[in-house]
Amino acid sequence: MTDHTPTPPLDPVVEARRREMATEHLLFGTIRFLAQRHPELLDELDASLDHLWDKAEGEARDDAAVRKIAGRIVKSLRAES
Repeated sequence: MTDHTPTPPLDPVVEARRREMATEHLLFGTIRFLAQRHPELLDELDASLDHLWDKAEGEARDDAAVRKIAGRIVKSLRAES
């Protein structure tokens, strides 16, 4: 049952975190579904990680950290298949 109670406006940071969590869940599920039918997808994703970069500027930018997170996601998907 859906709750239709109006909610007060949220902190933009909280809202962004929730959107990110929802997006990660949906994308992870989609990739899992596709990888079960096309196992080569994970090889393609793994090979693409060198092209991944952090959009942050200055000291906050850490391309290797972004690649490491993506690599862990691919590794997790491989473990499930």
